Amino acid sequence: MRFLNLIHASLALACVIKTSTVSADLPLIIEDLITDRGKIKLDISLAYANSDKQGVATDDPIVVQTGPASFITLPTVIGESRRNSDSLVATLSLRYGLTRKTEVFSRASYLYSDHRVSDINGTSGSSNSRFTDAWAGINYQFKIDDDTPALLGFAEIALSEKHRNSSHSFKSAMLGATSYHAIDPVVLSITMGYRLNQERRDAGTQYRPGNLLLLNPSIAFAVNEYITLATGVQWTNREADKYDGVAQGYRHTSTDLLLGTSYGISKGSILDLSFKANASGQGGTDLRLNWLHTF
Repeated sequence: MRFLNLIHASLALACVIKTSTVSADLPLIIEDLITDRGKIKLDISLAYANSDKQGVATDDPIVVQTGPASFITLPTVIGESRRNSDSLVATLSLRYGLTRKTEVFSRASYLYSDHRVSDINGTSGSSNSRFTDAWAGINYQFKIDDDTPALLGFAEIALSEKHRNSSHSFKSAMLGATSYHAIDPVVLSITMGYRLNQERRDAGTQYRPGNLLLLNPSIAFAVNEYITLATGVQWTNREADKYDGVAQGYRHTSTDLLLGTSYGISKGSILDLSFKANASGQGGTDLRLNWLHTF
């Protein structure tokens, strides 16, 4: 994505790539990151995640990244010795320009997953498909990029989240900010985000997903007026999930390598392909295709 998965899905910077006759092309038009007042942006993404884990002894969930700062967690089974899984998540998002500096957004995701398990009892497999979550939020541009870096903020809340058996509303929220600075034709940026999860009841058990802290620096470079390449790293710190107040596993930190490219199909329409690979362990890989169109 623009700025390589750095900016929250709701802040997806899918603006039209421009050509300047007096300077090199910037990766994106950065003067107007928020959807124009009265305009609507449709954001459709398809994320694929692959994970292979051995020696899983606790209920350590699989985390699938559906956007630059949005995640879903898939519960697993306690006591597995080896697990290989594929997950495919489709996300539909709408953004609306409320004012010159403010936009509101909503999104919903649907999951298909396939799991293979090998343990002392033999080999087995399972698959399922279901609705996962729906969110709504707001983006606000506090400062434009001039002599000092630009600053944008975002906040969102979960309208509905599905765990193993139950669905809950308003139990999770995400707050974050992005700062960037353009040095034509390069854009340096960094995003920080924090996801707070409250306790909810599932299948007779009090369940609380672990809170998550995200730090994501990135650099984007305009190859020409149609193509932008980007790279960066993503560091996350996720607390252990709790069941009936008892932590399952331990606090988990992870460092991922991010690679991506953006292609300006036409004015108001951009296609993104991004790749995330875990660099600090056996966290698997994510591949995401994203299309954003402005009406």
